[in-house]
Amino acid sequence: MKQSIAIEEEITLFKKSIEGFAKKEIEPYYSKWEEEGIFPRELWRKLGDAGLLCVDIPEQYGGLGAPLHFAASIIDEFSRLCYGSVFTNLAVHSNIVAHYILNAGTEEQKAHYLPKMASGEYVGAIAMTEPSTGSDLQGIKTSAIKDTVTGDYVINGSKTFISNGQNFDFVIVVAKTTQAVPASKGTTLFIVDADTTGLIKGKKLKKIGLHSADTSELFFDGVTVSPRQILGELDCGFIALMQELPRERTTLAVSACGAMEGALEITVQYLHEREAFGKPLSQLQVIRHKIAEMTTEAKVNRAYVNQCLNALEKKNLSTADASIAKLSATEAQGRVVDGCLQLFGGYGYMKEYPISRAYADARVQRIYGGTSEIMKEIIGKDVLGK
Repeated sequence: MKQSIAIEEEITLFKKSIEGFAKKEIEPYYSKWEEEGIFPRELWRKLGDAGLLCVDIPEQYGGLGAPLHFAASIIDEFSRLCYGSVFTNLAVHSNIVAHYILNAGTEEQKAHYLPKMASGEYVGAIAMTEPSTGSDLQGIKTSAIKDTVTGDYVINGSKTFISNGQNFDFVIVVAKTTQAVPASKGTTLFIVDADTTGLIKGKKLKKIGLHSADTSELFFDGVTVSPRQILGELDCGFIALMQELPRERTTLAVSACGAMEGALEITVQYLHEREAFGKPLSQLQVIRHKIAEMTTEAKVNRAYVNQCLNALEKKNLSTADASIAKLSATEAQGRVVDGCLQLFGGYGYMKEYPISRAYADARVQRIYGGTSEIMKEIIGKDVLGK
């Protein structure tokens, strides 16, 4: 019990340091970055210098060796502060890509990439989604064909919706290596460096939210990689994907909780300041009841997501439970942020109020990492069987 309390106190202090970093390095510039559609590369270095990248990666690979809850706290806090673009791209880099390399990489791959990721020298990305497949990873068409003479693999195809798509230094690519079998049995992961011939970073995509989170198309035109760039085992990429998806979905659930709590904080403050009918909005019963409903929803989701975080740290979080957390928390985020914006009235629709940004940023949470519909299918199969 004492150990648990001590960790909670450390996390509280850690979150205060994150807030301090955000106030100095993000708050003065964030609106400008959102207008420009990308945040500067130098922010990655600053995040690394502040110890906010890959914190739960072992010290021998450049991380801090911190418990999972510290890594989750970074995502949580940036979400609460309404810096969705930062949390999204940071989560891909630190909470997803780094763990693919840690869990599936060779010693050579881990020693080369992870320390540079922790320092911010390298930015990582992962390329799963394709223009014609969406959430259906079984339908990928990007191929990696082995050259029988050199033994290298030649990658051809395209990917879309790639977070860190402009700034990445390397990308984990999901490609079919055995064409005659289903993707679940013939898919391989490759680490491809950004300067590899034939790898083309496409246009920066324009989104309705998360404007400064650079998101791009990628094209692979005869990209040649050696067998040493295979991440994990040949034809076993689908297994690696399935093993890492619970972490990704729990991370999104954490961010949803942070976003809900942040939206409620700024809304409560506004309700105390704004008056109608001769008294603060906070004294109107209809508004008090709405805040009560949304606060309840946020707290209930937080409790379940924390339960899933504990299970993930112990390596016994099921795919179904992670899907439940992602489904429930992101759907709740949509309802809560919408409800908060409504309480701002017309001002909530104005860009200068952070609640409008929180509203726009929230919408994608029910789509990426697996849509809500996919989450329901996973949960349904777990409950009812195939």
